[in-house]
Amino acid sequence: MNRRELFGALGALSTTAMLNPTQAADHHHHGEMKDKTMMAPLGNHHLHFCGIHCAKKDPRIQIITQHYCGGVAGGMHQCLLYSSAEKDAKLLGVEYIVSDEVYRSLPEVEKRYWHPHTYEVLGGGLIAPGMDDEEEMTFMKGLLTTWGKTWHTWPDPNTPVPMGEPLLMWSLTGDGQEDKAVIAQRDQEFNVNSAEIRKTRIETIGYNIPAVPGPKDIDTIGRQWTASGDDKPTKFKG
Repeated sequence: MNRRELFGALGALSTTAMLNPTQAADHHHHGEMKDKTMMAPLGNHHLHFCGIHCAKKDPRIQIITQHYCGGVAGGMHQCLLYSSAEKDAKLLGVEYIVSDEVYRSLPEVEKRYWHPHTYEVLGGGLIAPGMDDEEEMTFMKGLLTTWGKTWHTWPDPNTPVPMGEPLLMWSLTGDGQEDKAVIAQRDQEFNVNSAEIRKTRIETIGYNIPAVPGPKDIDTIGRQWTASGDDKPTKFKG
């Protein structure tokens, strides 16, 4: 199954819109066109997963982020990012996700905006709370070598309104970069264990954990697996 087929299959697991009585009456009178207008394009964002974003200019700023994503033409996916999975969550920003093939075709000056997902997947930083174990593993295998371009337009979720300039966000790319308190908070919220997820993914996917340092500055271009040399994975040997 290729990446497009994977995301398409997962995206097909759509949720049913819940209408209040007024909306239900409206829908009855105006028919399918009204329903399509209400749902599109928001109705496309059914794929939910959770990750830890860090600010590229200061990776010590780490935020638990809920992703709600859907596919668009060309195989790209776009995500709405929220502060929680609750109905009153704050809209933090957006993320665009492309394949490794698309990323490699980008101009060098553009690549500085895109972060890798390899460590996030293998290290257990990314989880998909609504999926069973098999679905989540299939999804993570498809996400492994993708890249994301992420802007948080609400830089500090603790402020009552969005304040300050947007933050270009990055990913954790190696051991020792994580804020353990943030990881513990996420694990507790979703009743998961990042260490156990990490062990299972390494064994199942078959690659060792990437060892890429955090960005030196805002212009650093990301790497997926290694700090230097050939940026390729090493096989897990048990």
